[in-house]
Amino acid sequence: MSEIRFIYLIKPIAHLIPKVPSPSHPIKKQEKLIWTGMVLFIFLICSQIPLYGVYKSEGADPLHWMRVILASNRGSLMELGTSPIFTSSMILQVLSGLRIIEVDRSVKEDRQLYKLFVKALAILIAFGEAIAYVFGGMYGEVSIIGKLNCFLLIAQLVIAGILVIILDEVLEKGYGIGSGVSLFIVTNICENILWKALSPFTVSNDNGVEYEGAIIATVHFLTTRKNKVEAIYRSFYRKRVPNLSSLISTIIFFIIIIYLQGVRKEIKINSRHVPGHYYTQPIKLFYCSNTPIILESALISNLHLISQVLFNRYKNFFLIKLLGKWELGKDGEYYPIGGLSYYIYPPKDFNAFIKDPIQSLLYTLFMICACGFFAKTWTDISGNSARDLAKQLKDNQFFLEGIRENEESIYSQLNRYIPTAATLGGMCIGAIQVFADISGCIGSGTGILISVSFIYDFFEDSKEEKMKRRVSSVHND
Repeated sequence: MSEIRFIYLIKPIAHLIPKVPSPSHPIKKQEKLIWTGMVLFIFLICSQIPLYGVYKSEGADPLHWMRVILASNRGSLMELGTSPIFTSSMILQVLSGLRIIEVDRSVKEDRQLYKLFVKALAILIAFGEAIAYVFGGMYGEVSIIGKLNCFLLIAQLVIAGILVIILDEVLEKGYGIGSGVSLFIVTNICENILWKALSPFTVSNDNGVEYEGAIIATVHFLTTRKNKVEAIYRSFYRKRVPNLSSLISTIIFFIIIIYLQGVRKEIKINSRHVPGHYYTQPIKLFYCSNTPIILESALISNLHLISQVLFNRYKNFFLIKLLGKWELGKDGEYYPIGGLSYYIYPPKDFNAFIKDPIQSLLYTLFMICACGFFAKTWTDISGNSARDLAKQLKDNQFFLEGIRENEESIYSQLNRYIPTAATLGGMCIGAIQVFADISGCIGSGTGILISVSFIYDFFEDSKEEKMKRRVSSVHND
């Protein structure tokens, strides 16, 4: 009985989807660095170019929770950031993991069609998000902006979304280093941390005019104030602007994540191709890397967004208030003051954490349980479960030391570690995210976790690549 493959539906329009040709020759490391720098430069420039046709870009930002993990910059060409390609990849990976979409990754045509499907869906998502942003009033009332400017705004956002897709593919095809999406997110986060530490701009508050950057402000306090104790205290505990406490918390957070990234259980494996030579299969504590916190952040951000929009329009409905009640803060952003959204919203700092212990306890439990659940679920549907890994090892003629050379035996051994590592790792990620929230880390705990995971995985992949080259050279000799 013949079956129509879902991914084959992309074939009739495959020629319309922008593609980046594969390199015609091996790209040297220096060339990769140049390509990566060029891609990053284009992305940063677009992040600073304002959208044409915007009537208003001030006031509360309903998407400020998502901007860190989507590398988006409000009011610029990168308003959507990596959202279209990121969302598209997540949706199709979940569908293929649940076997709703059949993709045989061992077949080259399937892999190519799958990538084309990801890009096509990303373009559709970019178009849908652009329409929602424009007609949802993000840039002003449609009647004030005008039909022409609405069309131009949508066109700018869609074209910028396609540009991000192309830049990501340039790196993915091997011209540059790593993944474009991850690179853009990490750059956005690192830029945010450096800016808040070293910003020379000034801000006005109850104590007068101060420098925004935590380090610059500390130097200024120590050189201009006679009372050095008061200057140091002000440097550590000033409010609503970056301070030394948040900067030190960020450094500590970095160290904790780097340490936990190295926690792993290494299983010895042997190859039929190279008898007597052992390799190791690491089962890391962070088995799913940063996926649990990304999924949790995406879920909560969308929940908060929906709750805020509904409350602003229908605040007298009981069910809407049960979902969340919101209030405009002094910084121009909306914060929950009741309902479900309030109890799963991160505390601003340690004082807020101890001020409402019930909210803090529920938020902590939710974070730990949600991240553990997402980690375990993602392991099962993303092709990284014990069963999937056992099949990969068997197909590649690898077997575990001291274990029978069949898939079921390999699976039984791996299943002792992988589900535990995935769940426990996800719960650890949730716990350290809570620590980052209450300690006031610069750049948010989610952002720092993504950055460290990306950089650590990059060095791990580089190390594995060098090892493979060394083994290959030994075999050739």
